[in-house]
Amino acid sequence: MNIVVCVKYVPDAAADQKFEDDNTVDRIGVDGLLSELDEYAVEQALQIKETGDDPDSTVVTVLSMGPEQATVAVRKALQMGADKGVHVVDDALAGSDALATSLVLAEAIKKLGAGPGWDLVVCGMESTDGGMGVIPAMLSERLGVPGVTLGSEITVSSKEGGAVVRIRRNGDASTDTIEGTLPLVLSVTDQSCEVRYPSFKGIMAAKKKPVETWSLGDLGVGPGQVGSGAAWSVVESAIPRPARTAGEIVTDGDGSGAKALVDFLASKKFI
Repeated sequence: MNIVVCVKYVPDAAADQKFEDDNTVDRIGVDGLLSELDEYAVEQALQIKETGDDPDSTVVTVLSMGPEQATVAVRKALQMGADKGVHVVDDALAGSDALATSLVLAEAIKKLGAGPGWDLVVCGMESTDGGMGVIPAMLSERLGVPGVTLGSEITVSSKEGGAVVRIRRNGDASTDTIEGTLPLVLSVTDQSCEVRYPSFKGIMAAKKKPVETWSLGDLGVGPGQVGSGAAWSVVESAIPRPARTAGEIVTDGDGSGAKALVDFLASKKFI
């Protein structure tokens, strides 16, 4: 089995984040990391490999698009246990929206499938920066395969006609069981598994694992199809959050503190 895991390099939530002059997120001047929700996709792919009928013949490939620093996300997935990585990097990609992202990822997956083919694409439920959660469905459409999304419990079994992926999807009013026959696109939630920590052995082994770098030209995608110029959604303006002001201190020397607190809560319409 050949499994492709789509991962994203995102700004560290603890870092001082800012926008560029064109109102796109600064992904170069801040520290970044593998999107936390994509770690569950990597873990799920590794578990499918390890519990499958032939783990030695199953290959897990990590795919990411982004700036040069996005290799950080790819390397983290390799440290967890993925076999190889592909990084799509091109200056024209800056400012790409979900439609352009899904186009690039789909073309990269097709390129990966030119030889041995691919059987399963695994994604996280959404990125921790954009939070849109639409890429798995878009990939399913572009690749022409079923999309089995938002799985909180995943099982893979062999049946007549091919391997079947079955998920449990938890909704507000019900729990659904959905299944599809490979090849397909799968997305998993943060309830689907417990993510492993890279071991020292895994960290050292990742240094020798291959990572290919592709440009848009390698995928047959034109610069005019991606980037902010081709985006269907743009940020027109961004206003920095106001600095936190000092709180009001009430000295309760004469027993008036309770009344002052009630008056404050009432003024803010909390009570």
